[in-house]
Formats: sequence, C-alpha cells, structure tokens
Amino acid sequence: MDVLLLGAGGREHALLRAIQASPECGRVWVAPGNGGMAGADVAPIDENSPAAVADFATGNGVDLVVIGPEAPLVAGVADACRDAGVPVFGPGAEAAQLEGSKLFAKRVMERAGVPTAAYASFTEEAPALAYVEEQGAPLVVKADGLAAGKGVVVAQTVEEAAEAVRSCFSGAFGEAGSCVVVEEMLTGPECSLLSVTDGTAVVPLACAQDHKRALEGDLGPNTGGMGVYSPVPFVTPQEQAAMETANEKVVRTLAAMGIPYRGVIYGGFMLTPEGPKVLEFNARFGDPETQVIVPRFKGDLLRFLYAAATGTLDAAMASWDDDWAVSVVLVSEGYPGSYEKGKPITGIEEAEEVPGVTVYHAGTALADDGTLVTAGGRVLDVTAVAPTFEGARDAAYAACDRIGFEGKTLRRDIGAKALRGREAWEV
Repeated sequence: MDVLLLGAGGREHALLRAIQASPECGRVWVAPGNGGMAGADVAPIDENSPAAVADFATGNGVDLVVIGPEAPLVAGVADACRDAGVPVFGPGAEAAQLEGSKLFAKRVMERAGVPTAAYASFTEEAPALAYVEEQGAPLVVKADGLAAGKGVVVAQTVEEAAEAVRSCFSGAFGEAGSCVVVEEMLTGPECSLLSVTDGTAVVPLACAQDHKRALEGDLGPNTGGMGVYSPVPFVTPQEQAAMETANEKVVRTLAAMGIPYRGVIYGGFMLTPEGPKVLEFNARFGDPETQVIVPRFKGDLLRFLYAAATGTLDAAMASWDDDWAVSVVLVSEGYPGSYEKGKPITGIEEAEEVPGVTVYHAGTALADDGTLVTAGGRVLDVTAVAPTFEGARDAAYAACDRIGFEGKTLRRDIGAKALRGREAWEV
C-alpha cells in the first residue's frame, strides 16, 4: 500500500514510523516532511493545495492519503482526494470546521447536547469588551479560526481579557481573529481523548494529557504543546465513558446535519466537578499527543487508518499495551514567540540509546552540507515508553539531556502532577 503523508511535525514523524512498520506498507511520500523522515520520498507539492495533492495521488497510484495538520483539512484537501477516488484519512472541509471555527464547534456541541463552557461570540471589538467588563474575570478568550494552538488566552483579570480581545481584532492572528469567542473558565485537570471514525463506527484511542503552557508550573503563554503523557491515571471509568460519548455524539450530530466525518475527532476536555466538559474539538491527530498514543498502540496502524478511510473500521483493530509513555518537547529559545533557526543539533543517536526512547523530529531540517539543524519552534519530541510512569519520565529526561542545540529549552515538570491525583489541580 503506497501512502502520501501530509505534514512536517512530530505528529507526522510518529505516524510515519508506525506506517512504515506495517507489513502492508509500500512506498511512502511525505509533503513537506522534515529532517528526520528518513526512508520516505518527498512529494514536491503544496500540502495545502487540494488540486496539487489530488493530482499527485492519482498520478502516482497512491493508495491512501493521510492528512496530519489542520490547515489542509480546512482547505478541502480531503474533499479533492475523495472526489478523485483516492482513499483519504481526514475529514472534509465542512466537517473540519469543527476545528476551523470555534463558533461552529460550539453550535454543534449545543445541538449534540455535549457539555461545554458557557460562551458568547463577537465580530466587533466594542461589544466584546463590554461583555468582558460585564462578566468579570477569569475568562477564556479565543480567536475563532486556526491560530496554531496560540489563539487562546486564559485571562485571570478583566484587563488581560480585554487585551486579548484587542489583540484578536488588531490582526494578531489574521483572519482567525475576525471573530472572537469569550468563554467562562472551567476548572479541573485537562485530558485529551481522540477517537477514530469512518463516519459510522467511532473507536476511542488512549487518553493523554498535554502541557500547553510554555513555562513550568503551567505558567506563561499557550503553545502547541510542551509535553504529554499517556495514559492518564486519575480518569475514572465514568469520565472515560462520558468523553467517548461526547465524541460519538458530535460525529452522529454532524451526520444528521449532512456532514460526514472520517478521520480523527479529538476532544479536549476539562474534568470539572460536574463531569467532563469540552474545551475544544480538533479534527486531526493531536501534536504532541500522537507521540505518546502511537507508541502504545497495538495493531497495524496503516490498516487501521485505511479502514477508517474506506468505511470498514472495526473496534477490534485497536488495543493498547500497559506501558506508560512520556514525551518531552525540546523547543527553540523564545518559542512561542520569535526564535532563531538553523542551529546544529547533536546527540539524537545517543538519546535513542536510552532504553525505550524514540526521538521524533518536529522542527528540523537538513542544511546544504547534510547537518541536522533547527527549523521551527518545537524542534524534537523525546518520547520514552516504560512499564512505570516514573521509569518513562526518567528515561525521557535522561535522553533530553543527551541532545544539544543552541537555545535548547524545555519544561522539567512534564507529568509532575500525574500521580498526585485531583488535588494537584485544586486552587
């Protein structure tokens, strides 16, 4: 089975390794790929161009297109591939609005009866500021559209909320900020639950907990993710069932609206005292959640993705080992703000000598002389799998310490709250 994988991050590197491990895997192309995606050919196409991706897939006999990031989904790449008769893993543009528009997602959740935060939406700055003043803090301010995981501000004061509103309407997030959603702030630990669906069957994956804030102690601005672990020890069976049901309800509701959904539906949940409530939905594999979910997956991931793309998904295709997985993200100094690129990277081979460790490339590239260099904010995902949480965490950090590049930055508290239970999140 020949595969075209779209994307360039740690998520795609993790998917690539698992796809290549399948006995059914033939030739694999990546677009655009990164410096660590050895063994795959680079497809010289714009991954966000529906016509270019569909033409390449049909012209090269591709059996499955796997879409990693959200931008190609919202652009309609999956639609173009399906129209061309190519199986594709990922929802069409209309369904991808579940991530592409927070207001659309809120309206779908209301229709589905899925618990979420109270909210209001605005297309003008003045009424948004008046609403902030009226509601008081804390509040969550979100740019409606795609903002690479950075368009969300958790404001502890009215002043912070107002500044976030002004930032959106001033163009900080481009067109994504032309509509602003202001929500009540939910409290409790966060948890991600991804489910794979072929539009009918909805198969939950292992849960994971990401660390969004840039600084230790869950401080600083939101990022695309600084580290993650799986499973999440304090999730109760009732909470797990409630999260699975929320994902299923949304798939069913979209279908009732005439919007088929094939691919990943990713629910970001807050485990509140009243039960899990949805913070947001994403329409693709999480990054960095994929880097701990895929290593724990038992089965043939390529067959699993193909089944979802072709309407033949079976829950028996997915099972999970009992090991823990912890992934620490190494980022460029200054991320999620401005940062420099082109810094030589050393020590990856030494890091992977630590038992259970895999290093997934995220923001890397090969220089003209073949040197591996930094090429993004999130540079590497250092993932360790072990029989115990402590063993996985220790191995991940031991491997991190063997990797070097100028400006290397990381959080040292990934998973520190994991085994302390709910009291770790009590204010």
